[in-house]
Amino acid sequence: MRDKRNKTDLKPNILGKNVLVSFLILHTVSCFAIDSRLSFPSQSNLVSFSNKRNKDVPVSTWLRSALLSATVSETESASKKTTSSTTLDEAVLTSMRKIRGGELSVVPKWPRGDKLDKKIIGIAVPTILNFAIAPLVGAIDLFWVGRMGDALAIAGQAAANQVYFSVFVMLNFIPSVMTPLIATATAKGDNDEAQNLVCQCLVVGLSIATVGNAIILFRPELVLRAVLGVGSPAMKYAKPYLVIRSFSLFFSVISLVAFSAYRGLMDTITPLKVSAIGNAVNAGLDPMFIFKPFSLGVPGAAAATVISEVVSAGIYTKLLLEKKLITFSKLFQVPAFETLKPLLYGGAAIQLRSVALNIAFLSITRATQSLDNTGVAAAAHAIAIQTFQLGGIFLLAMTPVTAILTSSQLVVKTDPITGETTGGPRSAKMVVNRLMAWGFLLGIVLGGLQLLAIPFLAAFSPLEEVQKAARIPSVIASILQVINGMVFIGEGVMQGCANYFTLAISNVIATIGLLAVMPYFKAKWGLVGVWGTFFVFNGLRLAGIVIHQFFIGPFSRRNMKEKLN
Repeated sequence: MRDKRNKTDLKPNILGKNVLVSFLILHTVSCFAIDSRLSFPSQSNLVSFSNKRNKDVPVSTWLRSALLSATVSETESASKKTTSSTTLDEAVLTSMRKIRGGELSVVPKWPRGDKLDKKIIGIAVPTILNFAIAPLVGAIDLFWVGRMGDALAIAGQAAANQVYFSVFVMLNFIPSVMTPLIATATAKGDNDEAQNLVCQCLVVGLSIATVGNAIILFRPELVLRAVLGVGSPAMKYAKPYLVIRSFSLFFSVISLVAFSAYRGLMDTITPLKVSAIGNAVNAGLDPMFIFKPFSLGVPGAAAATVISEVVSAGIYTKLLLEKKLITFSKLFQVPAFETLKPLLYGGAAIQLRSVALNIAFLSITRATQSLDNTGVAAAAHAIAIQTFQLGGIFLLAMTPVTAILTSSQLVVKTDPITGETTGGPRSAKMVVNRLMAWGFLLGIVLGGLQLLAIPFLAAFSPLEEVQKAARIPSVIASILQVINGMVFIGEGVMQGCANYFTLAISNVIATIGLLAVMPYFKAKWGLVGVWGTFFVFNGLRLAGIVIHQFFIGPFSRRNMKEKLN
C-alpha cells in the first residue's frame, strides 16, 4: 500500500489535543457520515488541480500527490483499463442517487444491496475466508502434534512457532504497502509499474528472509531463548522444528507478495484457491510425517509446512509469470532507491504501528497473568480473547478490502469515447462512506452474535469459576466489536490513502493511553479493568480515524476545498 496521496501531512499537534477525544468518541456513529452532500468540483477540475502540483516537494507530499495526480490518457485508458477497476467505477455510478432534484449525485451511505454492495461483498468474502484458513490449519498442526501425547512436544512447537512468526513479522509491511500500490497502478492501466512493484517487493522480501533464515540456522538456541529458559526440556523439540521451518521463509515471501499483488488486482478468489491447496497439502502431510510412514515427530510437522509453502509458492510463481507481473531479469536487478521510496516509507510506518500493537497486547497478556496464582483469570481472559479474535477476523479482513477500494477509486480515469471522468477524491469519499457504514453494521451483528454465545462458555472450560470470570470480559468483547468495525475500516482508509504515518502515530497514541490507565484499571477492577483498557485503546484509535477523515485526511472538508484552488 502506498505512500503518497494525502494533501496534508500529519499534524502531531492536532493529534495531541486529547481534549477532542471525549467529544469524538461520543460521535463514533457519525464518523462514517462524512458529509457527502457538499458541493464538490467536477472531476475535470480535480484533474486540472492535480496537474499543477509541483513535484519538487518533500517525499511525503510527493508520494501522496503522485496518486492524486494520476490520470489515464484517452489512449492508455482504451488499451489498458482493467476490468476490475471499471467494474468498481460502474458500481459507484449505478449506485448514485440524485439529491432533491439537484445536478449532483451521491452514493447513499447505508448498504442497500446495490452494485457497490455486491462489489464490496465479492471482494470481502474470499478475503475473510483467507484470513480464517491460517488459524484453522494451525489448529490442525496442534491436533497432530498433540496426538504424540507429550506436553513438551506441544510446548516446543509453540515456542518455535512464536520465534518463527516474530521473524516473519518483519515482512508484514509488504501487503499493507504493496496492495494499494498495485491497485493504483492497475487503475491507471500501468502494467509496467505493477510489474516493477511486484519484482521490487520480491527482492526486498527475499533479502529480509535471507537474513532471518541465516540467524535461525546459525543461532537457533539463541533466538529460542527469547521464549524458552536456559535448559528448558522443550528445547529438544523446538530447535529441530525451528531449523526446518526456517527454510519456508523464502517460499512464504513469494506467496505473501503474490497474495498482495492479486488483492491489488481485486482478485481475491485466486489467492483463496492457492491458499486452500497449500494448506490442504499441509494437513494431509502432517500425519504422514509426524507418524507413519516417516515417523519424524515434531520436525515432521515443520517438514510438512515447508512442502506446503513450496507448493503454494510454485503455483503463485507460475501465475505471476503468466500475468507478466514478474520477469526474471528484474528479479536480479538491484532496485533504485528512488523506486523503493514508497515501499520503504510505508514499511517504516507499518513496522512502527506493529511495534505499538505488539506492546499493547503484550501488556494486556502480562497483566492477566499476574492477577492471581490460580490461573483462573488467565484462563478466563484466554476464553474471552478467543471469542473476541474470532469475530475480529471478519472485521480485520475488511481492512485490506477498504484499502483496495479506496486506493483504486482515488485514481481519476477518463473514458476515451465520451471524455467523461470517473474516480477521484469525491468518488472515493462516497465509497468510504459506504464502507464505514458496513463496518458499523458488521460490528453490531458480530457483537450481537458474541453476546448470544456467552451461555456456551462452558464448552471452553468445565470450571465454574473460570466461566464466571470470563462472562463480563466476554460482554465487553462483544460491545467492543461495534468500535472495531469502524476502526478496522477507518485504518483501511488510511492505508488506501497511503497515510501510513498518520496510522502509526494514531496507534502509538492509543498504546500510550492503554499503558497509562492499565495500572489503575487493573488495581481497581481486576480482569474486568484490564478489559476496560481495550475501550481506551480502541477509543483512541477511533478518535484518530475521525480526526483523519474530518480534519487532516484527503476526504476532510478543508482538503476537498483546497482542490478547488
